[in-house]
Amino acid sequence: MCGIVGILGRGPVFEQLVISLKRLEYRGYDSAGVATLDGGHFYRRRAEGKLKALENRLRAEPVSGHIGIGHTRWATHGKPSEKNAHPHATDNVSVVHNGIIENYLELRAELERKGAQFASETDTEVVAHMVESHLIKGYSPEDAVKASLPKLRGAFALVFLFKGCDDLLIGVRNGSPLAIGHGDGEMYLASDEIALAPFTETITHLEDGDWAVLTRNSFMIYDLQGVIVDREVLRCRASPTLIEKANYPHFMIKEIHEQPEVAGHTLARYVDPAGDRVALPQTLPFDFNDIGRILITGCGSASHAGHIAKYWFERLAHIPVEVDVASEFRYREPPLRERDLVILISQSGETADTLAALRFAKSKGLRTLSVVNVPTSTIARESETVLQTLAGLEIGVPSTKAFSCQLIVLAAVAIATGRSRGELSRASEARLVQELVEVPRLMTAALATESQIEKLARQVAKSRGVLYIGRGSSFPLALEGALKLKEIAYIHADGYAAGELKHGPIALISDGVPVVVIAPPDPLFQKTVSNMQEVAARGGNIILITDAKGAEAASVNPLATIVLPDMGTSFTPIVYDIPMQLLAYHTGLLMGTDVDQPRNLAKSVTVE
Repeated sequence: MCGIVGILGRGPVFEQLVISLKRLEYRGYDSAGVATLDGGHFYRRRAEGKLKALENRLRAEPVSGHIGIGHTRWATHGKPSEKNAHPHATDNVSVVHNGIIENYLELRAELERKGAQFASETDTEVVAHMVESHLIKGYSPEDAVKASLPKLRGAFALVFLFKGCDDLLIGVRNGSPLAIGHGDGEMYLASDEIALAPFTETITHLEDGDWAVLTRNSFMIYDLQGVIVDREVLRCRASPTLIEKANYPHFMIKEIHEQPEVAGHTLARYVDPAGDRVALPQTLPFDFNDIGRILITGCGSASHAGHIAKYWFERLAHIPVEVDVASEFRYREPPLRERDLVILISQSGETADTLAALRFAKSKGLRTLSVVNVPTSTIARESETVLQTLAGLEIGVPSTKAFSCQLIVLAAVAIATGRSRGELSRASEARLVQELVEVPRLMTAALATESQIEKLARQVAKSRGVLYIGRGSSFPLALEGALKLKEIAYIHADGYAAGELKHGPIALISDGVPVVVIAPPDPLFQKTVSNMQEVAARGGNIILITDAKGAEAASVNPLATIVLPDMGTSFTPIVYDIPMQLLAYHTGLLMGTDVDQPRNLAKSVTVE
């Protein structure tokens, strides 16, 4: 989502602001801007589009000042345009904002009645005018912010710059992440520690309800009641070196090819290959024998990982599992039980809906376990138990390596659950761990299909719609494959349980419609083949993903067969996802899309 930066520097800050904003590009955005303060006056530059447009504007119209704020905007209120780009400003205050002010229409109407004139369509500008209304009454900047906060409803992070105050920034966190960076005679604010990494080694994460007053040599953090609070100073985990594409044309394909390596890192954390057993990195604060049901929640690809894990937990541990998209979990008011365990999955650890689901579960007294890629994230800090994926920083908006690592962690937990509950023998555990340990090698073999898939993408790119089908754990994998094609190539795609085709979706199949069939050699293989024959009889162009034996037994003439190596049947989705990632990537290239930052999407969705 939106990226926020604030810098109190010892020298000119505009270059530092741009450097920080570049490190936040991966979050997704449609416009950008900066504001600095020099000689008591604001200098503000904004531009629609990518950061290059803002850089061109800054070259043509440079800004000066040793203090400034910057922003990358993902549009929520008002279309992408220069007038809606941040920072927003009044005579005496400039502000950048991540999140949503839910009651902005009510506040805007009240401010307009008092004479405020608005220049944008955004909810953010309401905040600037509200603070301004207190400043013109003689309030100090601190008191103006303090007086404004109780009127704002929603999830948001804010950073304020004040006219005439060249040694003051104020940051606010209420639902959206914000961190302080500590320097030597310099101070920083940012929505992501990756933006702080070039300038500092120590950071402080604000908690919800915190607002912080920064000068170059001090900081003070208050809660909503204005009481001073202490927050821990931590070492910044992000690399100060800007992540590069190396020899790859895009981050997405780089991250696809990194999967064997990061899968190996994650496996090393969760299994003991020498002993053929799962070795979770920490002792869990509960006994799986005391858990009566597991509830899994997440958004997007993380939700699909949860659906796949449902099959594993129920098969290996014989424990009932329900899966909800996080945006629906608390709103459907599910009947919760004392012995429920809630597993929350989020790459960033800041996903707004997943964080809200976590807080809902905690409010009901339930056990919580989060699977996240960022150990310092809000979800990680607020969960009872945290299991980290070791995917490394994922820059591309479409989740690839993070998704794979989520599956590996969930597979390890499913095995541990089955073993703890006595549903898996020691020999069964050893067999399953051996299958997991093989995953990096199998991923490498799957990546070797890229040249074939690149050619196949030319056919898919001509299509108006694509279907993905699978059975068992391959069904949610079909949902994930369809999501990737939609995200990256902007082609309508749907995933279905293969057995459900004849209950409606088969009406979509006519001559030439591509149908991706995920058919690992598991006990459901013949059932999937029967459904594939139904597709072939209606002229569908079948893209079959299977192994050599499956290709031989398929008894149809597909448009293409992507042959993956022989493997055990327990955890095939981790490997079988790779051809679908590659297909989406290469189709997107042919469609001319921005595969790293697809339109309208954000890496970390920090608003509901």
